[in-house]
Amino acid sequence: MKKTTKINEAIELIRQMGVVRPRDLSSHGIPPEYLRRLHARGLVSQLAHGVYRASDAEVTAYSSLATVAKRVPDCVICLLSALRFHEITTQSPADVWIGIQSGARVPMLTGLLVRVIRYSKDSLMTGCDAHVIEGVPVNVTNPGKTVADCFKYRNKIGVDVAIEALRECTRLRLATSGQIAEYAKANRVLNVMRPYLEAMS
Repeated sequence: MKKTTKINEAIELIRQMGVVRPRDLSSHGIPPEYLRRLHARGLVSQLAHGVYRASDAEVTAYSSLATVAKRVPDCVICLLSALRFHEITTQSPADVWIGIQSGARVPMLTGLLVRVIRYSKDSLMTGCDAHVIEGVPVNVTNPGKTVADCFKYRNKIGVDVAIEALRECTRLRLATSGQIAEYAKANRVLNVMRPYLEAMS
């Protein structure tokens, strides 16, 4: 195959996939050097270390979530970032909040603002929904789990943020009080949350 054709194939593949890493192209028989050439020509943008997308790609409000999920595919978007995704907060975090399994190694995240929360193996994927953002599979805690997590990690994000999340989640009917209570019980914060749940029921 001619080099120009390979270049065209590479850029088309990148546009289809949305956000790519060099190994994504390698699995299609395209050497990583083509990414560097496309970047040098201004046809692709480097989002972070080893993560790229087409320069003319449509960028969404959740682009940073896709970028982080591409770099850390086993992570879960949680806490403030999940609140923002579900639109149940006035917070606009600069960092992407992710959950990873306790003991898991955090990969190099050069160029990304990330806050890492450690979850137990059982808790990590509990209450998570799969989404596709800019072509990238992204796991995000659902509204009920997110609210319960906010109370569990209230020392990191603030009690006021957790209460606001519960209020908005309830007002928008994104989760029932019973569903939130189940996640709170699993997180061992049901006693902490009970007065707030009762006040909003």
